[in-house]
Amino acid sequence: MSRRYTHLNHTERTLIFWWLKEKLSIREMARRLHRSHSTISRELKRNRWSGKEWFPRGAQALYQMRLKNRAMRFRLKNEKIRRFTHQKLAIGWTPEIISGRLKLIDSGHYICHESIYQYIYCIAPELIEFLPRKHKRRRVKQPYRSKPEHIKGRQGLDFRPVGADDRSENGHWESDTIVSGDLKHGLNVIVERKNRVTHISLLKAKTAKETKEALVRRLEHYPEQFKQSITYDNGSENTQHQSVNAILGTDSYFCEPYHSWEKGSVEQVNGLVRRYLPKGTNFDTLDLGEINRIEKLLNNRPRKCLNFRTPYEVFRAERNAL
Repeated sequence: MSRRYTHLNHTERTLIFWWLKEKLSIREMARRLHRSHSTISRELKRNRWSGKEWFPRGAQALYQMRLKNRAMRFRLKNEKIRRFTHQKLAIGWTPEIISGRLKLIDSGHYICHESIYQYIYCIAPELIEFLPRKHKRRRVKQPYRSKPEHIKGRQGLDFRPVGADDRSENGHWESDTIVSGDLKHGLNVIVERKNRVTHISLLKAKTAKETKEALVRRLEHYPEQFKQSITYDNGSENTQHQSVNAILGTDSYFCEPYHSWEKGSVEQVNGLVRRYLPKGTNFDTLDLGEINRIEKLLNNRPRKCLNFRTPYEVFRAERNAL
């Protein structure tokens, strides 16, 4: 069984020093240390103090200096990659998305996301503000839990079709509401589970009537194959789901109370929306132009789950395949 390689340590370097005085051969030193003779030869050539003589203490210092600085080399040397990275970070892309997109569109200029992070933190710290997590420590989230209103005709996710659960079919949506800073207005966010196409609608009030009108307005123009079901949480704004079904021809399914992770697609998109509209933002001051801009950015944002294609690219391909 081969031994896993490890770097020479100070004790081994000290032994090599004394064996050199005894004029042992490099192969004999290697045999005694259970090392390859090339390891000893490389050590004696690489770690000469001031480029002249080899001493164990000086060799150890040179080794430790290289070890400390091994990850400090300049990142993103290519001007094209650096410009692309700056542009996409500014519109909300993450380093992983930038890396994946580069690999998809130009494999010759691919760079891993870790190199982008090192570039940001070591060379361009002004870009930290564009990262999803701007704080050193995560903040504990303790959402307020209110008792959900009883919803008539409610059926759980156990009844949802397999094609919706495994995302193999189009037309299965998730719906959620983002509350305004004034606690009066809101945003209805719907996400298609397979292609992740997102629609955002401004609500004048967080009511069932406003939510129903928003859902109908955004989905009624889709063909039948692209509006099969909608998954909700148990908020009172979803009590008119049966009216939505009657107009759109959809079925409705509900998560268990306080199981927001059961509609994880729309919850993830809500987090992206909050990057543009942080908590506390008063939606009453927003206009439709700003809402449409955010929606367009999200639908043109490459997704790792889509192999770094955008929701619009996947949706167009699926629509053309019909």
